[in-house]
Amino acid sequence: MIIEETRNNRDFHRNGHRPVPGTLARASSSGGEHINISFEFFPPKTEKMGEALWQSIQKLESLNPDFVSVTYGAGGSTRERTHQTVARIVKESSLKAAAHLTCVGSDKAEIDEIAREYWQAGVRHIVALRGDPVGGLGAPYVPVDNGYAYASDLVTGLKNVADFEISVSAYPELHPESLNWDDELDNLKRKIDAGATRAITQFFFSADTFMRYLDKALDAGISIPIIPGLMLQPNYRGLTRIAKLCYISIPDWYHNLFEPLDDDPQTRLLLTASTAADLAAQLRAQGVEHFHFYTLNKADLAFTTCQILGVKAQNTRAQKVVT
Repeated sequence: MIIEETRNNRDFHRNGHRPVPGTLARASSSGGEHINISFEFFPPKTEKMGEALWQSIQKLESLNPDFVSVTYGAGGSTRERTHQTVARIVKESSLKAAAHLTCVGSDKAEIDEIAREYWQAGVRHIVALRGDPVGGLGAPYVPVDNGYAYASDLVTGLKNVADFEISVSAYPELHPESLNWDDELDNLKRKIDAGATRAITQFFFSADTFMRYLDKALDAGISIPIIPGLMLQPNYRGLTRIAKLCYISIPDWYHNLFEPLDDDPQTRLLLTASTAADLAAQLRAQGVEHFHFYTLNKADLAFTTCQILGVKAQNTRAQKVVT
């Protein structure tokens, strides 16, 4: 378990700088031993994008991830595409698929029905989220009438529908709406008490940030696995917009690497893979064994990052027989 393994690492060198030399080399030379991975995708908008996504899923399947998840658009805007994508993964691949569900845009009866449809389709893992406000990040959040108000309520509802495995979100730099760390960790504990089995973090850029968060979680008595979420976004301007809205700190060294490269997409891709692998290697050196990659449907980038980290593709890909 991630938290248990980090309990003896409170002397982690917390300076927020670049990786200690040799960390990545050691992780890569291990051949990916004791490294577990998972990937997040977003549902396609068109049939052409759907086929491209399926090719991405097939390529990353060769890395034998623990699971893959498919996001749920704001206000349920991608509900059907999310369901179709997750159902296809379950039916036509060897992957374990997780479907995102949010509290936004549907009342309890509608969400319960969606959950039942997932269970009937063979989906056993849900990523349960409150969801962004209808007006977008930064807008006030207003619960849906007769709906699940918060993620903890959604987790309770899902457990009443079926015995889902449930992942929830965690925020190493505080959720933008949290008052303080007590508020933040109390909210996570409510989700755990409701039945959550793991937490996946918002993205971050410093191993120090994650390790400090684990310390806080330990001190609060939280014992479920907390998986670091690593962002694979080569578009630096887009990344900074999201980071600003989510109150995520971008280190000066990261800014200095990417800011001059607006017109050099190939270099940005290479740096995105290497910096994400560097961050994972630092965390791996502290006993962290599972990494969740926000792929933005960029299979080649995710594949390269995992290769650098030492996670190797399988020679053959086990597929389900479609009948």
